[in-house]
Amino acid sequence: MSAAKYAELGTFLRSRRERIRPADVGLPAGPRRRVPGLRREEVAQLAGASVDYYNELERGAGSQPSEQMIAALARALRLSADERDYLYRLADRPVPVQGGTASHVHPGMLDLLGRLASTPAQVITDLHVTLVQNPLAVALLGDQSGFRGPRASFVHRWFTEPATRDQYPGADHERHSRSFVADLRAAVARRDAKDPEAGAMVRTLLDVSPEFAALWADHDVAFRRDDRKRLVHPTLGPIEVNCLHLFSEDGRQRLLWFTPAVGTDSAGLLDLLSVVGTQEVVEPSG
Repeated sequence: MSAAKYAELGTFLRSRRERIRPADVGLPAGPRRRVPGLRREEVAQLAGASVDYYNELERGAGSQPSEQMIAALARALRLSADERDYLYRLADRPVPVQGGTASHVHPGMLDLLGRLASTPAQVITDLHVTLVQNPLAVALLGDQSGFRGPRASFVHRWFTEPATRDQYPGADHERHSRSFVADLRAAVARRDAKDPEAGAMVRTLLDVSPEFAALWADHDVAFRRDDRKRLVHPTLGPIEVNCLHLFSEDGRQRLLWFTPAVGTDSAGLLDLLSVVGTQEVVEPSG
């Protein structure tokens, strides 16, 4: 990165930080706030960065931010799609294609996620790549932020990595497999016919998973809009929940949130998630 781009990067980050009110990102205003917008340490916290590192970025110094850090900063600062792309270019990083783990999450969807502090919730793509989770979703489902490449898709892992299915009782696996395939076919059809990400995913799964190939040949089509499912938590055991979906306008992203199933003891178990803390249901690698 050139010195000029470093300086512009710092100026741009500061300008975006100063326009955001703490309430916009779910933070208390607090007394004696002497600066407009967010404090530097608040942005660092939201982006999962150290305060010293973020301070260096705003000063136009430090090391070149990674693509993952740029994506985290874009979400923390509620950047628009154009602003996010500009940030990538200032950092001399390639603007990611829509659909991967660095996909832009609409600020409105992030705002809704921030308001669901008392229930597990996350934003995923139509190919089931997790983009962002709240703490209770991490506690319920494990931290999904470490997966890269094709493995970032939960559907890909479902058909290629048997341990992924440990999150669900064995008796439910067939139903979930059929549902995932029907949902994927609907998502692929909604995308452009030449979409490389969706096409590559389907071709890979057809090659490596006979189960997927057999279900794909059935041509079932159905978006997953809501579901009642049983999850197996590593500490709390089985939890039965309703999983509800809110779709973005273009269908590329979904906000999922989980509520206790009526007639079960799941409400109490979900309340315990904040006590249990995060559990890595599946450990990311690669």
